[in-house]
Amino acid sequence: MTVGASLLVASLALAGCGTRGENEDTGSTSGGDAKVAKIGVIAPLSGDLSALGKGIQHSVELAVKQANESKAIEGWTLEVEAVDDEGKADVGKNGATKLASDDDVIGVVGNLNSSVSQQTQPVFAAANITQISPANTGPALTRGADGNSRPYKTFFRTCTTDIAQGGFAAKFLIDQGIKTVATIHDKKTYGQGLVNYFTEAYKAAGGQVVAAETINPDESNYAPVVSKVAPSKPGAVYYGGEYPQAGPLSKQMKAGGLNVPLMGGDGIFDPKYIELAGSTSNGDLATSVGEPTENSDAGKKFLADYEAAKYAEPAAAYGGYSYDAANAIIEALKTSLKGAEDVKSARQATVDAVGKVSFDGVTGKVSFDEFGDTLVKVITGYKVEGGKFVSVKSENVS
Repeated sequence: MTVGASLLVASLALAGCGTRGENEDTGSTSGGDAKVAKIGVIAPLSGDLSALGKGIQHSVELAVKQANESKAIEGWTLEVEAVDDEGKADVGKNGATKLASDDDVIGVVGNLNSSVSQQTQPVFAAANITQISPANTGPALTRGADGNSRPYKTFFRTCTTDIAQGGFAAKFLIDQGIKTVATIHDKKTYGQGLVNYFTEAYKAAGGQVVAAETINPDESNYAPVVSKVAPSKPGAVYYGGEYPQAGPLSKQMKAGGLNVPLMGGDGIFDPKYIELAGSTSNGDLATSVGEPTENSDAGKKFLADYEAAKYAEPAAAYGGYSYDAANAIIEALKTSLKGAEDVKSARQATVDAVGKVSFDGVTGKVSFDEFGDTLVKVITGYKVEGGKFVSVKSENVS
């Protein structure tokens, strides 16, 4: 990933404020007395994971653009403040501190990485700023280390967790007739947790883990780990991590004679994985949260609106979840900003209102339980066929 000495902070005004008048991005006109509230975005906007981060950013921009056009929050104009966390915990913490110090920030969509959210959660909580992640699947972020204690009441997520994803993946492989696997993870919060939940469920279903190895996130030569795994002759390799490492790992597995499917979670579910893995990725497997976006009427409309907005990057895996996260904040603002003198004084009311939202979104019914977790727990299994991910099976695992 790119290591930047400074944060990339872009204030993206999606509608005019004050007397700026007509704004080409939103098509809306702001009155002179309109007050400004900002929705932050914190995600990797540069580096290896930017394909996912940019999709998050633009999906929030679309939701805010549409809210301004419809004048969803009377007397207020919404803007987006986007911060690059580079997918790194320390950079993310600094970015969260910058957003939290802006008195106009009312809520934030992000982060992508669970390890980064571990550092940003306390920053946003201290400032009473609502944080909704479209992509964090680490269960402890909402359930705590004991699995039953919510660490921060400001944190919510529109995606389900790795408990559901790991269990689905285990059953998915068993159903494919794959009874032995080797596991590899990148030692990060997401990858390690995903492998742990998968392993538990896979063994319970009668599968056998014949090897368990790790890599370092900054490695590029996977021959040593392939040579460790190959003698155990697994029916598949289950990888916990993200596509920048998973793609090359798959390619080097096949080149090294370990010609079995690599399977991973939502962190590898992106066309970039196939690009990095090459033609031998056909037959590889992945799971991702939710149903394919294009399967529902709401999803089709979102994708059409996104395309019409002509963003430079695609919505990617978390576009629909980011759009729903932004709209959950916007829905809450209809209550919390009503009669509010300023943004900062409305932050706690926004947290309270987000916990009560319920509406039909792109990813299904958008609402949260007492832990801040989504009530929608759908997982989809995918297979690489003809150079693209093809959905095989979706299941509600709640």
